[in-house]
Amino acid sequence: MTSLLGVDISESSLDVARRAIPDKRAAFSVLDQYRPDGRFDLVFTNGVFHHIPPLERAGAIDYIFRALRPGGLLVFWENNPWNPGTRYVMSRIPFDRDAITLSARQAQGLIRTGGFEVLRTDFLFIFPKALGFFRKLEPHLASIPFGAQYQVLCRKSVAR
Repeated sequence: MTSLLGVDISESSLDVARRAIPDKRAAFSVLDQYRPDGRFDLVFTNGVFHHIPPLERAGAIDYIFRALRPGGLLVFWENNPWNPGTRYVMSRIPFDRDAITLSARQAQGLIRTGGFEVLRTDFLFIFPKALGFFRKLEPHLASIPFGAQYQVLCRKSVAR
């Protein structure tokens, strides 16, 4: 039985994952070969949606929705476009230069429209390494859009 399924558009990225996780309970699939079947408890994305063209994002959310069981969780991480450090770093990384970021509010709307209940949104990674002694304050500041990334925690609606 599969406990973990990694899905990506890049076969070479999946090969890296296979080498990193040589466990029989882990499986890996190219995106267009996996057919969502509503059996997963959790889907985790990190820094994916700013690479998906805006007109294709609703379809990606629907794909995730169909992969989750009723009541399943989506943990949606993205880069915070309101953070100047994030914008600077993304401008210097070749694979992020053409990315189209989405704000936490845009992500929440996309996710809600896709049938998910937004449980909470947190902004994280506020302080850089040089200011690491302030990191203990981050949980108290997570509701303020300062962090380099944000996380939207969602639940698949049972009613849809």
